[in-house]
Amino acid sequence: MKKSALALAVLAALSLNTTAHAQTNVQVYGLIDAGVEHVNHAAANDGSVTRVVSGGKNTSRWGFRGTEDLGGGLKAVFNLEGGILMDTGASDGNLFKRQANVGLEGSFGRVVIGRSFTTTYDLVIKVDPMGFAPNYSWATSGNATGPSKYGMTTAFDNLIKYTGKTGGFVYGATIGLGEQAGNSADGRKYAVGGSWTGGGLLVMASYEQVNGNNLAATGRRDETTAFHVGADYKTGPWRIDAAMRGYKLASGKAATPDVRGDTYWAGVSYNPNAWTLTGAVYHVNTKNLAADKDADPTMLVARAMYALSKRTDLYVAAAHANADHGQLVGLSRDDPGFASNQTGVTAGIQHRF
Repeated sequence: MKKSALALAVLAALSLNTTAHAQTNVQVYGLIDAGVEHVNHAAANDGSVTRVVSGGKNTSRWGFRGTEDLGGGLKAVFNLEGGILMDTGASDGNLFKRQANVGLEGSFGRVVIGRSFTTTYDLVIKVDPMGFAPNYSWATSGNATGPSKYGMTTAFDNLIKYTGKTGGFVYGATIGLGEQAGNSADGRKYAVGGSWTGGGLLVMASYEQVNGNNLAATGRRDETTAFHVGADYKTGPWRIDAAMRGYKLASGKAATPDVRGDTYWAGVSYNPNAWTLTGAVYHVNTKNLAADKDADPTMLVARAMYALSKRTDLYVAAAHANADHGQLVGLSRDDPGFASNQTGVTAGIQHRF
């Protein structure tokens, strides 16, 4: 009830603001994606399941975004965005889990404060052939056993984010404040990177660091770092992507080796008309786990998508994942694995508004 009341209050406030100030532009937008998935090894009993899924191609969401012209090329900007679970109608996390920020935009670029996607996310999504699809992409993180999923951080709380553009270059930096009294480095997060586009080619690079809290026993903290490099090339109806992530978790505990996982992926898409056909492969090379227990999982994906209109698509995707040494692996970045391999097929519909 509290979430519903807040959503209605926000909508009413935005409606009043649009009426009172003609120079303010407010947009209600969203993406609705639902499908049916059949997947094996879906539980500890090794059984298969057929289920309705939310966000087979992209996470379902809704939101408000707007600008106000302040004059002299300066604008005030804001964005509120929340996730939706289409199979139940429930909120996917907090009401505005995906975006909740306000800031300024001008010739200098854009600066926002609040919660938003990181600079790393903005850049890596440009080189993922599956577009961060929950079914099926490991560009965010690979689903394999071990003390980590060897991933990146898609969004920061308590952030300050800058994005700029000069010619074919897009660049930015994000900091998420740790807000720990007495030690500002505890819990602090950073992301920085840029891309260049020209002649159908895009190349990108990014780096992020996420600090844990200082451990009293050692005086050190856990520190997770991830760098990305990648490229996207478009020519005619063809699109080719290739990228990698270098991941390291440096433990603050004594005599604990760093956990490492390098993720590689590549894909090809063909879009001659209303159809888009995509094939992709993802592989995670894990290191420094227990002897002979590295999962080193690989996932193969194929997807066909048909555009009914500019805003509505039908799609079907199939994937198979396999891990070494009997380790567990799952197709989805969000769901756990229950066997050393998994195969799934998802068919769905997506609509943007």
